[in-house]
Amino acid sequence: MSGLVKATAEIDARAFTGVRPPRDGSGRPAAVLMLFGEGVDGPDVLLLRRSDTLGSHPGQVAFPGGAADPGDDGPVDTALREAFEETGVLRSGVRPVATLPELYVPVSGFLVTPVLAHWAEPSPVAPVDPAETAAVARVPIAHLADPANRFRVAHSSGYVGPAFAAPGMLVWGFTAGLLAGLLRLGGWERPWDATDVRDLELALRAT
Repeated sequence: MSGLVKATAEIDARAFTGVRPPRDGSGRPAAVLMLFGEGVDGPDVLLLRRSDTLGSHPGQVAFPGGAADPGDDGPVDTALREAFEETGVLRSGVRPVATLPELYVPVSGFLVTPVLAHWAEPSPVAPVDPAETAAVARVPIAHLADPANRFRVAHSSGYVGPAFAAPGMLVWGFTAGLLAGLLRLGGWERPWDATDVRDLELALRAT
């Protein structure tokens, strides 16, 4: 991860998104944990799929994370707390190595701080509350970097953005944008067909 950490040292939000935060500073603080470990299939990253019954972003694939609580000691504490509450990952085995610039998510109004971390001592993970988290997975970086698993998705609203086909799930939206940026910064990106644009709803049904 040393190359990735070094590459993130001097970047700004434009490395991941073109969306600018509101000038009045009205975004709600939040954080996500981008947890990289060494799995049976090489380096991997921890992702979860949100429950289909949630009122916000139902069924979407995401990094563990969420809104900051008043008692949190900054974004790293928020990310670790939320990761434990959602997936059961023990913070004692996680080594935070960098925080990325705040990213604004217009749909939710969150100002999200991505926390990059190394899973030094992996612990068992699974959905803690099925009403909130439907599935948890360690997805190999090699799978995400495989050009066969990369494309873009389009929605009738006019949205077009990066996407990844992962086992049993479609990664798109904010999370896919972060992953795309990390693959590029980490030197893991392989040439892929950015002209392959698929209908979002059809891509979701195909997973």
